[in-house]
Amino acid sequence: MNLLSPRYLALNAAIVTLLVSLALGAPWEIPAVAAALTVVGISDLLQTKRALRRNYPIMAHFRFFFESIRPEIRQYFLEDDTVAEPFSRNQRSIVYQRAKLDTDKRPFGTQLDVYAPGYEWINHSIAPAPEQHHDFRIEIGNHPDAQPYSASVFNISAMSFGALSANAIKALNGGARQGGFMHDTGEGSISPHHRQHGGDLVWEIGSGYFGCRNDDGSFSEERFAANAASPQVKMIELKMSQGAKPGHGGVLPAAKITPEIALTRGVAMGVDCVSPSRHSAFGTPIEMLRFIERLRNLSGGKPTGFKLAIGHPWEFFGIVKAMLATGIVPDFIVVDGGEGGTGAAPVEFTDHVGTPLQEALLLVHNTLVGANLRDKIKIGASGKIITAFDIARTLALGADWCNSARGFMFALGCIQSQSCHTDRCPTGVATQDPARQRALVVPDKIQRVANFHENTMKALAQLIAAAGLTHPSQLRPRHLVRRISSNQVKLVSTLLPFLEPGELLDPSQLSRLPPVFGHYWPMAQAETFDPYCG
Repeated sequence: MNLLSPRYLALNAAIVTLLVSLALGAPWEIPAVAAALTVVGISDLLQTKRALRRNYPIMAHFRFFFESIRPEIRQYFLEDDTVAEPFSRNQRSIVYQRAKLDTDKRPFGTQLDVYAPGYEWINHSIAPAPEQHHDFRIEIGNHPDAQPYSASVFNISAMSFGALSANAIKALNGGARQGGFMHDTGEGSISPHHRQHGGDLVWEIGSGYFGCRNDDGSFSEERFAANAASPQVKMIELKMSQGAKPGHGGVLPAAKITPEIALTRGVAMGVDCVSPSRHSAFGTPIEMLRFIERLRNLSGGKPTGFKLAIGHPWEFFGIVKAMLATGIVPDFIVVDGGEGGTGAAPVEFTDHVGTPLQEALLLVHNTLVGANLRDKIKIGASGKIITAFDIARTLALGADWCNSARGFMFALGCIQSQSCHTDRCPTGVATQDPARQRALVVPDKIQRVANFHENTMKALAQLIAAAGLTHPSQLRPRHLVRRISSNQVKLVSTLLPFLEPGELLDPSQLSRLPPVFGHYWPMAQAETFDPYCG
């Protein structure tokens, strides 16, 4: 036991104070207080509900006290409940409440400025539909030899073992198993902790090919096939880029690499684990699609697709043109918004690189519609999705399902301390420090992850029923309204451009399409990601 570690300092101080006070014959009040602190400290260490109390006995209560009076402090001196930097107190609170089965109702009306530009809402029906069971699902995988997967419309987004602790991975996967939804592994491969509870996995393959790499870092067919054969692996996701740092690659600092992580990923100890910024297995859109087909065949026909954050539009157009040229169509595409990111990234990338989710999703959806491919490809979306309204809005704009990373981190107990990259996460979610991650009690957090998912889906069922619908897949842009100014609102279907099926395939239509299509679609090429080269 390390008596100098933060979580034992308070308890040690209480015990020492008690003994010294008694020895010196101090007034009875001092030993009494010391004894009380001792009891509190031991209670904090032994309880399993609050990670902060386990890691910081006694001292954590000061945080809870100031948190309890924070509304008054903030009301006069600081921010309000709706300022999202990066997530507002209200957003975090709704996750905590639903995860803990506390009431998620709020009195006295909305705190949002409903007349501020950008405010959005869903119009309700005067004849609401009967509320349906909340287990809304879609089927992914359309190929003749496919093993289609029935997916929830709300799932855990990509977060790797290594970025998250072993206990966090176990709790997420156990929650996914209990709740019947899928858990994206992140590019760090499939660890023993992903397998312990048997929840459905989406295996993400990044440019480092972790879990399916040769010693030189290149792709290994044999290792891929061995891992992909697991019945727990339901889908294969090729990661092209991520919202947190698109075009940058991934880095797991050497300080966070344990022997277990090294074994899982197939990398060396003592050095940063770097994912290259681009793939070595292919170099053109056509080669990328052939690699996706190769992965699908090696996995035995499991739904296979790719994830990307939208950057240069002509690059995505080139991928779509490669689909048309080769006839190779992925089963799904996951669009990661530029506002995403659970780990560390350079500030410039976090703030100024990558297309935000709504614009990125609209581009992907429209392109597939315009190329007559939308009915063949499912679209997932991720980027600051927390509430049922976030899901509904995203589905209305063209997604088939949503993923959430930070939402499920909050369900695990994350307090948004933003120390994910330091290995000093105070709640044991994003750390490899055994002393810190023991605070995250897996059985308790499994239940909270499942609760958050279930209660969010119940809220979604109520939301779509109020709109007169019976399934989230019926949501369309016409159901969504956005305020343009203090005295003007528009249906999103009239505010944003939406292409008609096949429009991109008719050259005579290009001149009337939005400039991003009219200018970049003709120049995009299936044979190269960069039509400007040379």
